[in-house]
Amino acid sequence: MKHLSLGEAARALGVSVDTLRRWDRDGKIETVRDQGNRRTVAVSEIERLSNQPERQRTGDSFSARNRFPGVVRSVQVDGVMALVEIEAGPHRVTAAITRDSVEELGLAVGVEATAMVKATSVMIERGKSQS
Repeated sequence: MKHLSLGEAARALGVSVDTLRRWDRDGKIETVRDQGNRRTVAVSEIERLSNQPERQRTGDSFSARNRFPGVVRSVQVDGVMALVEIEAGPHRVTAAITRDSVEELGLAVGVEATAMVKATSVMIERGKSQS
């Protein structure tokens, strides 16, 4: 029986990896652990869930204000991680992503890309006083 990684399963279903983890905890999806103790999902589970309309989709459900289309200005790869900076109009968005993602998406300086922001918390620091 063929199994997919959690990331592959999430992409196939159009949901986030966090959603799959939550579904696993809630018993809505069956996962098994591979030899590296990583969760995997059987293709049959993907097919079963693909037929359920109540899925919580991500991807295109991001609002316009959370999408920043622009151009990649820098890619710094270090080990398994990378920092990608996108110039999106007056904004610069920097994302820490995996090296594999950089390669899979073909990210390089000058490539058009869209940063999608989904934050659970934002920290703010007060600027210098203008007195």
